Amino acid sequence: MAHYDDIPSLAWLLMEEGETEMLSFAQKFRPLRAGLLCLLALSGTVALAPLSVLAQESCPAAKQQIETIDPLIKGPIAALQTNGHPVDFSGLAFKREDGSAISLADFKGKTVLLNLWATWCAPCRHEMPDLDALQAKLGGDDFEVVTVSLDRKSPDKPRAFFDEIGIEHLTLYYDEKMAMFPALRSKGMAFGMPSTLIINKDGCSLAHMAGPAAWASTEAQELVKRLEESD
Repeated sequence: MAHYDDIPSLAWLLMEEGETEMLSFAQKFRPLRAGLLCLLALSGTVALAPLSVLAQESCPAAKQQIETIDPLIKGPIAALQTNGHPVDFSGLAFKREDGSAISLADFKGKTVLLNLWATWCAPCRHEMPDLDALQAKLGGDDFEVVTVSLDRKSPDKPRAFFDEIGIEHLTLYYDEKMAMFPALRSKGMAFGMPSTLIINKDGCSLAHMAGPAAWASTEAQELVKRLEESD
């Protein structure tokens, strides 16, 4: 294989080779930072849905919420970053399993843990049971784990994976055009796979993380509960 000096070029090559090779690469080099393991070939141009710009009036509660959760960012969720937040992501669009359009605006009134993943991403696959467990524990009218697959063969491939590992509590969403990743990356909030954001009830971001985490941990649950209490 030719030498590549930059990660995006290597990512493009791997995607051209196929998703199986991407997964193999991720597994072989697992000691590398998880966010770089499964870096998507998303450096190219894709159609972006319009996003609201950062505006104080659109995120009135976010600043105080960030201050509230900051002391809780520790242990297995210590990689959460609050720098650069809040941003109004209510217009971020993707699809339901049946192909119908949906956006974060449809979750208004709920705290959302938004997770971008793909079946060829080994860390993504590893953390999915934890995300399912978090949804089972705290999901409801006030909170939802929203996992959005970026597989090009969505929704069939992620559905097969959900069924294979026994995911019971997560709703399948997808973005086969992979527009969400560069939209988040342009704000400095997505660098690899998986990428996760904490979104408040107004659709405003509070924190982001590159790489997997123990989302069913006590620390993660406490953070979600504190956000629900702060509203």
